[in-house]
Amino acid sequence: MSETSPKLRAELEGIPTYKPGRPAASGGPVAYKLSSNENPYPPLPGVMESVTAAAASFNRYPDLACTGLVNELSERFGVPAAHVATGTGSVGVAQQLVQATAGPGDEVIYAWRSFEAYPIITRISGAQPVQVPLTPGDVHDLDAMADAITDRTRLIFVCNPNNPTGTVVKRAELERFLDRVPGDVLVVLDEAYREFIRDPEVPDGVELYRKRPNVCVLRTFSKAYGLAGLRVGFAIAHEPVAEALRKTAVPFGVSQLAQEAAVASLRAEDALLGRVGSLVCERLRVVEGLRGQGWTVPETQANFVWLRLGEHTVAFAAACEQAGVVVRPFPGEGVRVTIGENEANDIFLKAAEGFRKEL
Repeated sequence: MSETSPKLRAELEGIPTYKPGRPAASGGPVAYKLSSNENPYPPLPGVMESVTAAAASFNRYPDLACTGLVNELSERFGVPAAHVATGTGSVGVAQQLVQATAGPGDEVIYAWRSFEAYPIITRISGAQPVQVPLTPGDVHDLDAMADAITDRTRLIFVCNPNNPTGTVVKRAELERFLDRVPGDVLVVLDEAYREFIRDPEVPDGVELYRKRPNVCVLRTFSKAYGLAGLRVGFAIAHEPVAEALRKTAVPFGVSQLAQEAAVASLRAEDALLGRVGSLVCERLRVVEGLRGQGWTVPETQANFVWLRLGEHTVAFAAACEQAGVVVRPFPGEGVRVTIGENEANDIFLKAAEGFRKEL
């Protein structure tokens, strides 16, 4: 037997593995998982019935074109069906976008810190990541990002709200940035947390896309809609980009269960708004509680909060776990904490208060 291993692409060297949020330990002291930005509520009304019915046809391939879901999204957002493309969560669609635009020698720009998947999917395509530091207030530095554009730039991610900081870029600054971006560079507005925004100065990316052929909007059913386990996301983009997404999609990647669940979720808007509203109220309570303890907390428009803790990050995460909640640490930088059940938020606030007193 040969001891020679298959040759793999050199670009894979040094690519970090995506790290999911740690689950709550079964049978241990940890009772709540606040590390993955999941929705604590069960599926919306009508979803389980749709999924149960779809399960009867497990032996068949799903609808390759996601026709029902695409038509539902087309009607919901008032866009042509040809401008809608689906994928395995918004991160799956993001990877398709990089594959469609960037290869060896090309550059992909994004803020840092931002969504962990950006450097991974960029390097997988062989392209070069260009990371532009956030401002001291943990917001995208759009001027610096525009300055970073070169003739090798193919795609720019703008995560709005930004993961993991929850901060946003507002209409005037975003439009000014878009005016500076060459028309042949694709700007991806990653709006995975759009439903949680309450600041009227934050623009809806779909409105910006309408008049800008180089703007693509990413959305997901994983967060507000609570379908994280079914992996379904979508993009709204002008036809050349949407068609490229269909070419780079994994065939039959979005299961029929996911398609039916997403359609049912879109039709349960009243229940969705109620749940999102409750989470936004809890978000405000958690932010005010942390600030009352003396923490500096950036203004968040997502379903999580960010604490920049530097060298105390790992110790803080350990203290939370000991108290009964798992949070998401970024060693040396800070922690991201999802807004969860009221009880979970209470435990987190108590743990944060105790840690603050020990500093």
